[in-house]
Amino acid sequence: MGYRMGYLEKGTLCALSLAVASFMGLQACGGDSGSVADFDYEVVQSSASVQRDTFYIEPQVFSSADFSISSQGEPFSSAELAQSLSSSAWPTSSYTLLPASSALDPRTSFGPELSSARLPPHSSAAIPPHSSDSKPPQSSASQEPSSSAESPLDFSFYRGADISTVQEYERFGAKFYDVDGTEKDIFSLLKNHGFNAIRLKTFVSPKAQYGYAAQGCEHDAEAYADKEHVVAYAQKVKAAGMAFLLDIHYSDNWADPGKQIIPSRWRSVQSSDALADSVYAYTYDLVSALKQVNATPDLVQIGNETTPGIMIHVPNSSTNCWGKNVDKAPTSINGDMGTSSGKANAAKYFKAGIRAVKAVSQNIKTVLHIEGIHKTSTVNWWMTEIFKNQKVPADVMGFSAYTAYDDGLPDSWKSLFESLASNYPNLEFIVAEYNGGDANNHYNYDGSRRRTDEMVRGLDRWIGAFFWEPTLYGEWGSALFDWRGSDLYANKDAFDEYSVDVRH
Repeated sequence: MGYRMGYLEKGTLCALSLAVASFMGLQACGGDSGSVADFDYEVVQSSASVQRDTFYIEPQVFSSADFSISSQGEPFSSAELAQSLSSSAWPTSSYTLLPASSALDPRTSFGPELSSARLPPHSSAAIPPHSSDSKPPQSSASQEPSSSAESPLDFSFYRGADISTVQEYERFGAKFYDVDGTEKDIFSLLKNHGFNAIRLKTFVSPKAQYGYAAQGCEHDAEAYADKEHVVAYAQKVKAAGMAFLLDIHYSDNWADPGKQIIPSRWRSVQSSDALADSVYAYTYDLVSALKQVNATPDLVQIGNETTPGIMIHVPNSSTNCWGKNVDKAPTSINGDMGTSSGKANAAKYFKAGIRAVKAVSQNIKTVLHIEGIHKTSTVNWWMTEIFKNQKVPADVMGFSAYTAYDDGLPDSWKSLFESLASNYPNLEFIVAEYNGGDANNHYNYDGSRRRTDEMVRGLDRWIGAFFWEPTLYGEWGSALFDWRGSDLYANKDAFDEYSVDVRH
């Protein structure tokens, strides 16, 4: 299924029709029933090449002919394609019309093949680890994960960890050591303690101004969390035989309750339909790129902690490296759940992302994600609006659950989690983020981390729980690892909790 360009004016479709017609020798934009202008077009972005994006224009009346319009320059979104098409003449100097072979999948037929297992370039700039006593060595060495030829893991429940930052440490040559002092790659170490799933975040253009890796910011050494890095690291996840949750922020920087900044490449878009089309094109391209290198996600998260909505804000001159201090985008496009138009826009963007994922594979489960589960009325309001009123067809609902952020201990979540499963019989559920810490860089080692896992897996249709960034500590709690020099050692007390076998 593609995202139909129904919002385009007839003049735009006519311009497109002229291009198609000139190739096929057909009359376009006329009144005859056979004119190309009468056809229903479908636009799908391909990720057959990391160098360019391809859009397939499919006249639905033809069963044996497909067409693609390929950019020979920088990647562009389908909203940008629509903008180009609105001109009076097709820009033939920039684009070419190509026939697709009917023997091939029209969504993967064109462009040079993506090289397999290509790792991102390494920068000589250094980002120190979270330690005050040393600086990391300048090395790009990293261990390959263990072979997936080992016994397959049980995926009836995802005991997961978000290790997005680990890739940044590996570029320094940071090594990982298990509780017995044995050096292991991060995947083997986590698997040794019952983890079977990995979550990775991704940003649209992290090197852009106000992005996660913008010049002058903490992470500016390399564009981590962009498409290229995520594709490379996802291959390691799959090589390790682990499940994979892709967390798409739909921003160039952190998306969370405090800010949901529209990516720089989409800020010129002026309608919600066009912005939804860009969401579709980007999502399809990213997930397709993963599929092409055999790293298809098991779950894809459409937005991150979107309680206030999605793609609400734009930066200003005061916006900092963490995306704080922002303005609200125009009402016509922002997905602010506090307004009626914003609710409709947010639902439109969620649906566009979901459609794109399902166009790549119907087997991928789509996830929505909010936080603040101690605010039960807010959770119920949000889910009623999104699922019952707006009818967003996600497969899984995810929650952040942090004791240090007033969410309480795991047993206090149980009644809410049970009621949600009862009220939404067609949904599955996950804890998308948790730590267990009760204060800044502090954890009581009271079993609450293990209890999160135990309690959730005992509930109907709750299919996983993901520990957030086990190498990081902060106001959300302590890490699962300790820095010793430039290396990371598994904290025995932390991992001994997980050694209690609660698998069924």
